[in-house]
Amino acid sequence: MLPWAPNIWRIRLILNYKRLPYRTCWVEFPDVEQTLRAINAPPTSIRPDGRPVYTLPAILDPIHVSSGTYLDPSSSLSRPHPIVLTHANTIAEYLEHTYPARPVVPEGTRALQTLFVHYIADVFVQPLLPIMVPLSHQRLPPHVQDHFRVSVADQRDDYGTAGAQHAQKREEQWAAVQAQFTFLAGILEKNAGDGDGDVVMGHELTYADFAVCAVLLWIEKVAPHEGWARVRDWDGGRWWRLWERCKAYMDVF
Repeated sequence: MLPWAPNIWRIRLILNYKRLPYRTCWVEFPDVEQTLRAINAPPTSIRPDGRPVYTLPAILDPIHVSSGTYLDPSSSLSRPHPIVLTHANTIAEYLEHTYPARPVVPEGTRALQTLFVHYIADVFVQPLLPIMVPLSHQRLPPHVQDHFRVSVADQRDDYGTAGAQHAQKREEQWAAVQAQFTFLAGILEKNAGDGDGDVVMGHELTYADFAVCAVLLWIEKVAPHEGWARVRDWDGGRWWRLWERCKAYMDVF
């Protein structure tokens, strides 16, 4: 299995960077809610009508326990709940607080890191979505594609366009993506005077860099020829250098 989801990569990079042992439990999209409910995971968000939304990533930490208890069906005894968390930012904060060795959020930068990651997730990736959502959908097994067919349909408006018109529209989409990358490159370049200019904090990798690298991994895994072949060379090879800086933390366990 080739993982590509950027929110999950964010957490995997942190776990690997902190050298925390873990095991990945692979869950297909149609099974996410049932699986998370089974381990008493909190919902990621709540819909306007009050229905809970369950999404990945999620972690279960058997070393630490919550204040609640559950009934162990194998022994009919009440046992403490292990910590179960959802939402990438919540998980990142928990890992940093609970396992402070090899920090990914330097002291005094929590607000800055949070704001930067919010920018990456809610602004930086927006031009990528019309490209990457359909391509990601195509990589899913057929029965999982059916689960998303209605919700993804709105992202596929360019797929009914043939030939040169489609190619022109795709190049316009990539141009919008490049504009976001170039803007961010200009911001990071301000670190070049007293840092290396490749990472957000100027010297060491942090959570903010992993948020960017998770997007790079999404492109590299899902669109290696159409996307990563061009992105890696943008802005003087900056994004390739960041990918290389994070490469040691890309193991999948």
